[in-house]
Order: sequence, then structure tokens, then C-alpha cells
Amino acid sequence: MCGVDRYSSEGVCRQSASVRIAWSGLHRGEEPPVTGEKGSGMIFFTGCPLHCQFCQNRQISGSDGLNYGIDVTEEELASLMLSLQSSGAATLNLVTGTHFIPSIIKALQMAKSRGFSLPVVWNSSGYERREALSLIDPYIDIYLLDCKTLSPATAGRFCGRSGYADVIIPVMDAVKEWHPRTDMEKMKGTILRHLVFPGELESTYSFLRFFARNYKDSFFLSLMTQFVPPLGERYFPPLTEEEYDSLVDMMDELGIDDGFIQDPSEDDILWIPDFTRDVPFPASFADADPYFLSLKHR
Repeated sequence: MCGVDRYSSEGVCRQSASVRIAWSGLHRGEEPPVTGEKGSGMIFFTGCPLHCQFCQNRQISGSDGLNYGIDVTEEELASLMLSLQSSGAATLNLVTGTHFIPSIIKALQMAKSRGFSLPVVWNSSGYERREALSLIDPYIDIYLLDCKTLSPATAGRFCGRSGYADVIIPVMDAVKEWHPRTDMEKMKGTILRHLVFPGELESTYSFLRFFARNYKDSFFLSLMTQFVPPLGERYFPPLTEEEYDSLVDMMDELGIDDGFIQDPSEDDILWIPDFTRDVPFPASFADADPYFLSLKHR
């Protein structure tokens, strides 16, 4: 939609036609159903169609104009998927792969022809189009989608896209149509993530009411409170205990009882990763994939 020939220049995602990945390995910090015992097999793709001011992955998303990662072929991407399976990953977790969908499909086809069989998680910002998702959907078992906000003002402030809701609602409707029920025991369905922004509690209240009306019987909700301003950014007041309790109370009132909610009082992990390291996350949460390290240091 940005009208760029990526063989000759970069798109809004700030990527060329080559697949670029920033990190791959086992990660134990995802929602429990997709994490399993050893972790979810993550592949973090470089670039993003959004450039959120609060992005915790700004080294790789393009929010800072950085482009950290390594270029890989489709064959190498397929081998990486198989390596994660061999490492005991519970799922294959494709993080922000929207702008590489054609190459990801080819890699998945190659991997499946060589014995790949893990459930596949599509982990994205939700800022994509139904037409694009319809291409990758036959290969996806679980959608792990963001719905950051439905407020144009909040989206404009934090995501740089005041029309974000105009994009995410059709995406959620399409995924609901394709996957009308979520069954985590069978690794099928949708987990919808919503991040509580500081000072924007009314925006979250509005989202919860919208979710209850439209999606609570189809999707699991993951309500996230881990907003951490990128280093060097101005201070944002943390969520208070009273505000957290009000969110829990509203979820109870609305009958939203399938899903997950972070308790900020129990979470002192600094979630901003450093993708210049072989393991960007706290050691207790992640292990780099050996095949990825061989590609990185070749």
C-alpha cells in the first residue's frame, strides 16, 4: 500500500525485498498456552508498518531509524524453523512478519516438506490488511494480535497513526470469521493483546466494553500492564493499584473471564530488549537458537 518497489528502495516498514531477522530462540515470557515448558520458538523480523513512540523493540522496528538484524534466504528461514522445532519449542512464533508474508509462506512450505509440524503463531501489531492476512492464514494456528487502542487521540499520541482503529477492527473481524472459537488445548484461535497506556485509562475502559460486545465469546484477552518508556524518554507514571483493581473489576462486570492479565506488582522485569546481544532478554526468559547464532556470526 505504500507503493514502493522494495527491490530498489525501502517501504514504510524500512525494509528491502530481503528477509531480515533480528533474533531467534526460545522465549518463556509469552502467554502460557503458546510458551509451553521450554518456550515459544520466536523469530523476530526486522521492520514494522507502525513506528510507535513507546516501542520496546525500537532497535529493530524502525522507530529510531535503526535496522538491526541479519538478511537470510527463504531456505535459511525454513532451516531456522526446523531448528526451533528440534530445540523443543512449543510453538513457532512469528513476530511482526507482515511485510515479509510472501517469503514466510515459501519458508513454511519448505519447512513442512522437511518435517516441520509445530503450531504456528502470528504475532503482530494488527496494523495489516485482510488481503495480506488471507494469504498467510492457511498456515496459522494461533493469532496473537495487538489491539493497542480504539481511540484516535490515543493512537495518534502513542502510535503515530490516528486511524489505527480503522485498520485493526476489520482485521479482528476477519480473524473472528476465520477462527470463530479459541481452544488453546487444541492450539487454535486468537489471543488479543491490549496494552494499558499511562494516563489513558478511559481508552482502556472503552476497549474493554467494545471487546465484551464483539469478541469475548471468540477471543482470549491478554491485558498487558508492562508499559515501559524506552530509555531516555520522559517519565510516565506507573499504573496504580487502584487503577489496576478498577480494570479487574470492569472485566468481571463485563464477563471477560477467558484470558490473562498482568499484575504489575509481581513484575519487576525490565522488558526492553537489547538486540545487539546474542540473547536480548533476561537469561531466565530466553535462549538463542544455535542455528540463528551460526547465521549471525558467519
